[in-house]
Amino acid sequence: MNKLNSMIAVALFAIIFTSCKKNTDEPIIVVPPSDGSTLTLNGLIGAEAGSAAGNSVYVDFSKDKQTSVARTSWDLGFYSGADFRVILNNTTSAGAKVITKANASLATVGEADTLGLTLAVSQASPLPAHFAFFDAIDANLSNTVIPAISATATENKVIILNRGTGGGSAVKSWIKLKVTRNTSGGYTLQYGKIKETANFTTIDIPKDGNFNFKFVSLNNGAVVSVEPEKANWDLVWTYSVYKTTFGSDLVPYNFSDLVFINKLAGVTATAVATSTKSYATFGEADLSVVTFSSARDVIGSNWRLTQPVTVNGITTPIGVKSDTFFLVKDGSGNVYKLKFNSFISNDGGTRGKPVIEYKLVKKGSI
Repeated sequence: MNKLNSMIAVALFAIIFTSCKKNTDEPIIVVPPSDGSTLTLNGLIGAEAGSAAGNSVYVDFSKDKQTSVARTSWDLGFYSGADFRVILNNTTSAGAKVITKANASLATVGEADTLGLTLAVSQASPLPAHFAFFDAIDANLSNTVIPAISATATENKVIILNRGTGGGSAVKSWIKLKVTRNTSGGYTLQYGKIKETANFTTIDIPKDGNFNFKFVSLNNGAVVSVEPEKANWDLVWTYSVYKTTFGSDLVPYNFSDLVFINKLAGVTATAVATSTKSYATFGEADLSVVTFSSARDVIGSNWRLTQPVTVNGITTPIGVKSDTFFLVKDGSGNVYKLKFNSFISNDGGTRGKPVIEYKLVKKGSI
């Protein structure tokens, strides 16, 4: 009986060993990046005006994939990198202010602390100082309204938050909040409506290195999905607070059709004038004279016109700019050329559903 058991054991070991060896010999399938495609971005949720499209649309060129997310689905973003930073929702023009008075707490901060304060873009007389209420439009994490979250809990301040009405977002209750670090290496958010003095909501937000940020909705007090994993998107098309000139000053201003690159994941881009090279003929050899930029708004609104522009007697009509296309290098080193085909009725498109076309110029080595 013992001999039989031994023979069975040896046979089982041989089968398992052979199976394991077979698995290790199986090739790892690497999916090549897309050679290019044409996508109609789904910026509209319903019947809203295209100039105030309800979705932000994230695009991954290498997978020919777009991800549409309602701009109002989140309020705060919690950075998953080494630093401890919290961002506001620029796509709803959310504004905030740090309360610096002595001994301020969630229980003691209230409506009196909001007197004369709107934290909104639509000021009757906007001032440059109003940029202080909004996170930096260049996504510089050292320039967020909410200061870096300190490891010393008492050093973190109470924040008043206007969740924003930009782009047709519904009016929401003002919030007071405080963020600290927790023992798990993530964040703890405590918040309530501006009039509340007790029974505040508490949420723990873990860091996740696969994402730039983890996001929280204050509608339901939950961590929600917004951005795809940081390696899975290259740019986002969206409505957002941005900048414009008011008199001689630069002021915050709500913009539609903005395009931001995923700079935190190493994406870079640049513009190319068709007067130097056409989109159709631009190839890998032409990259030798190209300088890429990591500026988040390197594309921005530079791809379209909402008013005719006349220069030297030549008028460029409303629509996508036919004299410019872009190059985008993703985090894996793949380089795509990108052009916008339409975005408004004047150029045969639909506002809120821009059409983009892109083509692989050089495959990355990463």
